[in-house]
Amino acid sequence: MWFKNLSVYRLAADWKPTQEELEDKLAKAAFVPGNKSDMNSMGWVPARENGLLAHAVNGQYLVSLRIEKKLLPATVINQFTRARALEIEEQQGYKPGRKQMREIKEQVTDSLLPKAFSIFRDTRVWIDPQNHWLVIDAASASKADEVIGALAKVIDPLPLKSLYTEQSPAAAMTEWLLADEAPAMFSIDQDTELQSSSENKATIRYVRQSPEKEDVQKHIQSGKQCTKLALTWSDRISFVLSENLIIKRIAPLDILKENQDMNAMDEEERFDADMTLMTAELAGLLQALVEALGGEKQTAK
Repeated sequence: MWFKNLSVYRLAADWKPTQEELEDKLAKAAFVPGNKSDMNSMGWVPARENGLLAHAVNGQYLVSLRIEKKLLPATVINQFTRARALEIEEQQGYKPGRKQMREIKEQVTDSLLPKAFSIFRDTRVWIDPQNHWLVIDAASASKADEVIGALAKVIDPLPLKSLYTEQSPAAAMTEWLLADEAPAMFSIDQDTELQSSSENKATIRYVRQSPEKEDVQKHIQSGKQCTKLALTWSDRISFVLSENLIIKRIAPLDILKENQDMNAMDEEERFDADMTLMTAELAGLLQALVEALGGEKQTAK
């Protein structure tokens, strides 16, 4: 249930969709497996098995985007294309030209697609109209953009904007490392990455090891900034903050697991209890993190 990564966006304060409204919109683009000739297909699926497309608990929504891609390596396509081109060369007496090679490659691809394996990737989205968050379980901007594009097709206009803070994460993390102290409610963990702003992007990584303060000072004096920093919030959630404000490697700590007794619950109750706990804790983490970065930057409308 718990998201592993957080790509965070702001929702308009006046956007208060009902579960029925979200369900109707998502249903217009529900996932349908691609046919034999489709390389890719995309659509919305229930976040919980046999559930609704818009799963709701306490005013929070969980939705999930499924992407199907055919596994057809370029090396296989090229191999069959070359073999087919040799056959055609023998038939017509001369090598195929560029245009004919493109046509051969397209024909080969079409013939191989029905035999290709499908791989599926589900990406979950947490919609929090109460605190105005939209959070995608994605560690890269490209995957998050993919989900936003799919949402924009069913919710028009999509009341969404990027999250900006008064202090950049890189500048803040660099200050915390120099001071060897994180803001209130946070503690610095062992994984750290420092990167130069020069063209060579020289990078120093500390894995399961805390850098010495003297070493940090030398790296920063040489022009490096902290681009990734492992942190723990309130002894409850550990994570890695990146320079682009994507939060990675989310992990609830033992204090949360100990406080949640699910033995007497059935599967549906456990799912909802887990979702309730996750959304409440992550909302607290996001609010505290924004405050630690100087508050939210107000952009011109």
